[in-house]
Amino acid sequence: MENKSYEDTIRYKPESPDMIRADVLDPIEYQYHGTQDIDITIRQPEYTSVCPMTGLPDYGCITVTYRPNRHIIELKSFKYYLLQYRNVGIFYEHLVNRILSDLVSALGPKWMKVTGDFTSRGGVTSSVTVEYKGGK
Repeated sequence: MENKSYEDTIRYKPESPDMIRADVLDPIEYQYHGTQDIDITIRQPEYTSVCPMTGLPDYGCITVTYRPNRHIIELKSFKYYLLQYRNVGIFYEHLVNRILSDLVSALGPKWMKVTGDFTSRGGVTSSVTVEYKGGK
């Protein structure tokens, strides 16, 4: 009997994370820069991508909390950014780091945290958080 790898047994081939375009993120000027610090929390409870090992769907809630510097994110652009992950094979740990990196590059916040709370697979749930502590 021939041993087959998982790549040979799955029918669905996930997209590469390289296809994600961060240039869809649309920063908007924060009018109260320098006068008011605020914390913004954005939740996307219907996030989906696929497991890069099996091609099976992953579901979760992505939460972004940040303190803006000069820019805030336009929410529709963030929604379209996240929709790009729908057919992408990416590990949770890589996903939250990628989102953080793309948002920090687009916005230059004072502080930002990205959390992914993922639904159960095989009785195991995962929550992954990454934080940016830069800015002025």
